[in-house]
Parts: sequence; structure tokens; C-alpha cells
Amino acid sequence: MTRKLSVAHLTAIDLPPPALIEAAAEAGLDGVGLRLLRVTPDSPGYPLTARADLQATRHALQATGLKVADVEFLRITPEFQLSEIAALLEVGAELGARHLITAPYDDDLSRLSDSLSTVAEAADRHGMRAVLEFFPWTSVPDLATCWQVVQQAGPLPGILLDTLHFDRSGSTLADIARIPADRFPFLHLADAPRQDSYTTEELLDTARRQRLIPGEGAIDLAAILAALPAGQPIGLEIPDAAREGMPVAQRLRLARQATLDLLARVDGPEA
Repeated sequence: MTRKLSVAHLTAIDLPPPALIEAAAEAGLDGVGLRLLRVTPDSPGYPLTARADLQATRHALQATGLKVADVEFLRITPEFQLSEIAALLEVGAELGARHLITAPYDDDLSRLSDSLSTVAEAADRHGMRAVLEFFPWTSVPDLATCWQVVQQAGPLPGILLDTLHFDRSGSTLADIARIPADRFPFLHLADAPRQDSYTTEELLDTARRQRLIPGEGAIDLAAILAALPAGQPIGLEIPDAAREGMPVAQRLRLARQATLDLLARVDGPEA
């Protein structure tokens, strides 16, 4: 079964959406994830609230035939109010995005679930499915906790499993098996070295700057993919500081080919 491959914006976060779309198309990918909200003080977000920016992005999508796999990412905090994301939802809907990525930044997991439920209902009204991503340095540090929060939030939200965070959180293949397949609408794929333990600084630095293309690290990506739903779409989230001097389209071609080689082992030669 052929899988759709997109590129997450963090892979080339300095490119504005039209340039990212063009590079992804040149590399032979099917879509892009777009970071519409700023996540950290030293990395950009592209809200596309200016009509010219939105039109340029839509034109790039139309010219290349690429789709918007997701928009990201909403930090759900204790102070979260749905009114804060009205523009995000409208832009995502106008671009035809399939998913809205959310992130857990509320230590009260019951309140986090309630907020996620509210976001998921709003996203659904705009033609998107909300997904919750887990990170080892947050209040939702692993897949088991993520499932607890998502399950409490009701039937709408899904889980975004990032292979890097999955591996470094101590989550297991058995954790995947306990969760209904339809809760995993897509995943983020990256490789990395492995070690016995990690500081928070190491976790953050690898996540944001030091990921590797599939096959260059030590994560058992084949086992993770085999445990997840067959044909699941993949977002390549591979910010790689060592290759920053390489043209983005060239980096994406390398990542795409490595992913196809991996999928040939997992799914068979027609993947």
C-alpha cells in the first residue's frame, strides 16, 4: 500500500510556506505540514493572516498539487481559550489541512483532556482532526499517558506518535497494541542515536536540531512502523543541523529515499 509522505515544517523551519511547498514538490513528496504558530522564541511561525501570504501559499499548493497534511502546533496551557485559535482554525480550513497538532502544556491532565475535547470539536467543524503529540519533557511524557488524556477527551482526537519521542520516552510496542488503530491517523518519522538516559537539554536539542534520516540512527523504526496501522501517512520531521548547508530539496530527497527504503522492508516493495 502506498503511503503519503509529507514534510513537517520543523525540518526546514526558516522557509516560509510557499518555499517549503516548492522544495517538497521538487523532492517528490506529497504534502507539507505548516507551522502557523510560533513555538519557541528563536524559531518562526507563519500565521498566514495577511491575505497576500495566504494567497501565495494557496498558489504554491495549486501549482505543485501538494496537500497540507497538518497545521501546528497549539500548546494547550492552563489558560487556554478557544477564542485564541479562531484564526488558526480558519486558515487551516482554507488550506484544506487534514490535521491540527496540539501539544500538552498543562499539568492538570483532566483539564488538559477537557481542553483537547473542546479543540477537537472546533477542529472537526473546520474539517480537521485534532491530534495530541506527547513529549518526554512535558506532563504527557509517553504514549500511555497520551492515550489516557485522548481517551478521556472523547472519540474525536487522535494521537501523533513521533518516533523520536516514542523511543526516548520509554514507550513500548505493547503500548501501541493497546490503542485502537484509528487513533493513529499519521506519524512523524525521524531517526537518532540511542543512549541509556537523556537530560532535558539533550531531549530538546535532538528534537529541534539533531535528528537523522531513517537508517542513520539506532531507533528500531521498522518495528514501530510494523506495529502501527498499515498504510499510515508519514510526516518527515528531520531538522538536521549537520546538513543545514545543503539545499532543502536535496535534504528532502535523501530523507524521502531513505524512508522508501525503510518502507520496502516494512510494507513490501510496492510501499
